[in-house]
Amino acid sequence: MKMKLMVFSITTMLFLGGCSLLEDVNNSVTYVNEATEYVGEVNTFVSEVPTLAEQAVSDELARLDLESKLTDMKEDIEAFNELQAPELANDLHQQIIEHNNTALEGIDLYLHNIKDGKFDTALLENSEFFTSLQEITDTVDQIKELGL
Repeated sequence: MKMKLMVFSITTMLFLGGCSLLEDVNNSVTYVNEATEYVGEVNTFVSEVPTLAEQAVSDELARLDLESKLTDMKEDIEAFNELQAPELANDLHQQIIEHNNTALEGIDLYLHNIKDGKFDTALLENSEFFTSLQEITDTVDQIKELGL
């Protein structure tokens, strides 16, 4: 009887340990998917916004579209910052959050300048926030490595 109880206990511990391992893998895969999607959104933003900003100087509709894209990017950044990264990705996630925080400051400043009528495309292209977003796009390979 003791032997059956011992075997049952060991089997239960192994099963529960396996469930925890499976949960960690699922969390990692989910994070990799969400982070990859986010980096794709940042990449799209980085490639579209400079041209849109140039158009926005003389086109009111383009300016409104630019404001919308900046606001959407701000929301995406804030949502990504709230993600819980698996332990395996903590360092990478922190790096992205640091870039995100710099980008948030720049987006807020740029939106404020647009509202005040101080619209200058050079501020966007040469800004630290735009550079931070470009650096986020470089993390896609590191994120994909987490999924292996």
